[in-house]
Amino acid sequence: MTLVIGLTGGIASGKSTVSSMIKQMGFPIIDADIEARLAVEKGTEAYEEIVRHFGHDILNETAEIDRTKLGSIIFHAEKQRLKLNSIVHPAVRRQMLQKKEDAIQNGESLIILDIPLLFESKLQSMCDQTLLIYVDEQTQLERLMARNELSLQEAKARIQSQMPLADKKKLADDIIDNNGTIEETHQQLVSLLKKWEIALR
Repeated sequence: MTLVIGLTGGIASGKSTVSSMIKQMGFPIIDADIEARLAVEKGTEAYEEIVRHFGHDILNETAEIDRTKLGSIIFHAEKQRLKLNSIVHPAVRRQMLQKKEDAIQNGESLIILDIPLLFESKLQSMCDQTLLIYVDEQTQLERLMARNELSLQEAKARIQSQMPLADKKKLADDIIDNNGTIEETHQQLVSLLKKWEIALR
């Protein structure tokens, strides 16, 4: 029996930290951000469709998609952003589901789907349970400013562009409170694995 957990959080909430802990324990992690990059690599169906729609100007000298050029188009035009999402998201979902299926066939007891926009994209159906990495607003702000060397205004703008962690908290099946030390976070993870009856490797 395989348990599929959807792991999510917010910017600077510590999702990558928990993801690394799980990886070190030897459980497979299927990362939506990595899959999104793979989905638009040269030669893929999504790549061809993006170039057809946005034109060859978005390509760099090696004919790969230049994320900055594409970003400057979709950043200011919601219609274009929605078009890009309608191409990329289904491709990412297909890849993630295929990798999930492979891991199940492989006999894995636990599979983690690392999806930053799990609730926003309503992808809960892809997993059995959801796990949110939570920090309070002040901690999130301080960590983001320190990590990305941002001003208070810049950090606030980035946080406010996402669904608030307090709202995600109401939607999540389980929560790891990451306001404390790394050790405390690790302890909560170990407790959850016991609760889910997943044997540590």
